[in-house]
Amino acid sequence: MELGNLHPATKKASKKRIGRGVGSGLGKTSGRGHKGQKARSGGGVRRGFEGGQTPLYRRLPKRGFNNARFARQYTEVTLSMLNQSKSAEVTAESLLKEGIIGKVNDGIVILGNGNLDKALTVKAKRFTKTASEKIQAAGGKIEVI
Repeated sequence: MELGNLHPATKKASKKRIGRGVGSGLGKTSGRGHKGQKARSGGGVRRGFEGGQTPLYRRLPKRGFNNARFARQYTEVTLSMLNQSKSAEVTAESLLKEGIIGKVNDGIVILGNGNLDKALTVKAKRFTKTASEKIQAAGGKIEVI
């Protein structure tokens, strides 16, 4: 640091004080203009409102199939996450206890991302093809629950 490089600290711009008299520049109507829906308290329109015209989300046709009511939500576990496991037999409960996953949902699915360094017996609802190949190549076993 040199004397020629010193400069005063930057000043933070203060918040605009709205409705504090005409002299402030934001008095009287407080930047809202005169009358109208947007000038009123609580005024304004909801998201997607197009002034009474049928909104876009209602004009477009519904497509596809949504199975949200009966869909299964699996917790995804990668092989690199399995490497962190200390037990030889890996189950949903052991992964929860070790803090590798947060919650089980409808079961766990093992994904083939990463590499497995040790032989493990893995029990899960589903396995991807690459995950099952890599587990067996490392000398481990898979069990579908």
